[in-house]
Amino acid sequence: MSHMRRQFIKNIATVATGVAIAPNLFAKEIAEKKFFEVSLAQWSLHTDLFSKKIDTLDFPVIARKEFNIGAVEYVNQFFKDKAMDKTYLTELLKRCKDNEVKNHLIMVDGEGDLGNPNEKERLQAVENHKKWVDAAKFLGCKTIRVNAYGVGTREEIQNAAVDGLSRIAEFASTAGLNVIVENHGSYTSDGNWLKETIKKVNRKNVGILPDFANFCVKRDTGDLYRGNCVEEYDKYEAVKQWMPYAKGVSAKTIDFDANGNCVETDYVRMMSIIKKSGFNGYIGIEYEGEKLSQYDGIRATQALLKRVTNELG
Repeated sequence: MSHMRRQFIKNIATVATGVAIAPNLFAKEIAEKKFFEVSLAQWSLHTDLFSKKIDTLDFPVIARKEFNIGAVEYVNQFFKDKAMDKTYLTELLKRCKDNEVKNHLIMVDGEGDLGNPNEKERLQAVENHKKWVDAAKFLGCKTIRVNAYGVGTREEIQNAAVDGLSRIAEFASTAGLNVIVENHGSYTSDGNWLKETIKKVNRKNVGILPDFANFCVKRDTGDLYRGNCVEEYDKYEAVKQWMPYAKGVSAKTIDFDANGNCVETDYVRMMSIIKKSGFNGYIGIEYEGEKLSQYDGIRATQALLKRVTNELG
């Protein structure tokens, strides 16, 4: 094991010990800054969830007891058959209340393409998303995150996405919920395309969830979403374009250096852009790396956010 690797593990252990000794410290310092609130994205624990080591019902308990995080972001993949199961959702809500955890949003995948140029399939996708609006409302969430996927030309997908997003947003507005789009590849990772799409929708409850990764706009296969990336949009420029429409932020981390800095994203630069925009909503911790355990990765991201926030003042 290299010296740098040993030092990094030592640093993470120190962070973990600090969290255990003073679990309220991180939340307190962030609150005092009045800059943003922290939430935990369920995807951070995707390995344990896919292997059935834990269940969605365990998620809010883990968020509070392991990390002292009081807001969570669900991913529908992990309880896909429970959207209309009121018994399950009631139990989930009870665990949240017992642990003083607030439900922030549900990330919705696999329910059809809201940017599908085929009208019949697009309308079916809108219908498929409605049950998640209802589930989000039941759980007390304020938002659902959707994708603006589609297959076609840049203009065809944009026109279809404007229609699909407008339709689900109209339904969500009756429940008092927001609908936000995350950059998830192809045109949605193009800063200009996503900004213009949201502007064309022109609804107060429609916005963007900037993710610090996922900026590939072209792949070697010619497929919009699969293959090796050969062209990326500048992430800092994209986030700068999107922040006026942001109703949440996904602070993704994949790898860290020996000093606890995120390798793929300059957090000082990125968080400076976010702060300057006037944003003061939720920033969700989403660890997606493999070198650290899920729990250590989450703690490393917590520590990084804390340090950068203090640096920015």
